[in-house]
Amino acid sequence: MTTTAKAGEPVGNSAPRGRSHGRRVLAACGLAHFTHDGFSDTIYLLLPVWAESFGLSHAQVGILKTVFSGSLASSQLPAGLLAERWGARWVLVISTLVVGLAFMALGLAGGFASLAVLLCCAGLASGAQHTLSSTLVAEAYREGRLRAALGTYNFTGDLGKVAAPVLVAGGIALMGWRASSLALGAFGCVVGIGLFIALKRLGTGDAPRGKPTSTRGFRFGDWGVTDRAGFRLLAAIGMLDGAVRTGFLTFLPFLLIAKGAGVGTVGLALALTLGGGAAGKLACGFLAERIGVTRTVVLTELATGAGILALLAVPLVGAMMLLPLVGLALNGTSSALYGTVPEFAAPGRQSRIFGLFYTLTIGASAAAPVLCGLLSDLAGVPVTLAVVAVAALAPIPLCPLLARSLRSA
Repeated sequence: MTTTAKAGEPVGNSAPRGRSHGRRVLAACGLAHFTHDGFSDTIYLLLPVWAESFGLSHAQVGILKTVFSGSLASSQLPAGLLAERWGARWVLVISTLVVGLAFMALGLAGGFASLAVLLCCAGLASGAQHTLSSTLVAEAYREGRLRAALGTYNFTGDLGKVAAPVLVAGGIALMGWRASSLALGAFGCVVGIGLFIALKRLGTGDAPRGKPTSTRGFRFGDWGVTDRAGFRLLAAIGMLDGAVRTGFLTFLPFLLIAKGAGVGTVGLALALTLGGGAAGKLACGFLAERIGVTRTVVLTELATGAGILALLAVPLVGAMMLLPLVGLALNGTSSALYGTVPEFAAPGRQSRIFGLFYTLTIGASAAAPVLCGLLSDLAGVPVTLAVVAVAALAPIPLCPLLARSLRSA
């Protein structure tokens, strides 16, 4: 018996596929997440290398990071809109190829201007991945354990954040930063081709057929948000959580240096934090399945605030021991939040809502370091991180309101 795709739904995704299909889609999207997040965090490693090679000032280094982060945030929503017209598969594959080509070109860059242009291209392309991969996973698991699946998807991104900078650092030591950038970019292009083959065989991410169906749940203009108040609460919690995360990670090295850490110790500390964060994203996706999203958010935000305050009080050795636990709570919240986004989406509008959600949360994350930097100049790093710890508690009063929206959905 042939199943006809509903209007506005991707062709090939209209019928349930089973667990095996879902696992394969999750594996493909996990590879995309691993690759793109690895590229993004490799920039932290390359910035000081570029500064030394081209004689860049700290202000120019900051501008380069802002160019990439701003481009990344601005392309989340357009990626979702493009996927509604062309299909998620084509947009995801093309964006991965563009990121790979941009990093290959970075290996040939001649100075600040070319670095800025190429990082802008890489950021615009890489912004598509979160929206589209999340949408594909949500479609594959719409009748299964969605939060657990998205938690696993988020976990793969954190693996990329840990693995890629380490591998590129080794490459720089062996063959220099230009050859390492070329090799990394070539890897991205290979992944892009592999994603096209895998998603094509799975029959997922095809271009939509017809126009999205309109339902009585359609509110909030044409975004396809079925519960305006509930989505606003979810987005507000995500924005606060993202701002806390980037504010903390930006100024954690300064706190550790003040406690006597050297450069190598700071690198280890970041690895411990990101490793704990990877475990947190995986664990909290499953935790949200068992106890609910709002209870999970309350637990992780309480642990984050308490952990940051504890880091301020303990010596360096104690801080190193605490960092994996702080990372677990710090990054774990996002898995619970991402898995809730589809619950506010009308049929055929998941990519658009994921794009809107990521735009808001990543935009807040990009703005936080600037605000924290101004406060740090005025009052010092410990005071800044204490404020960040208190800010981690801000989403908690919103959780009961979100819980009511989810129960009434």
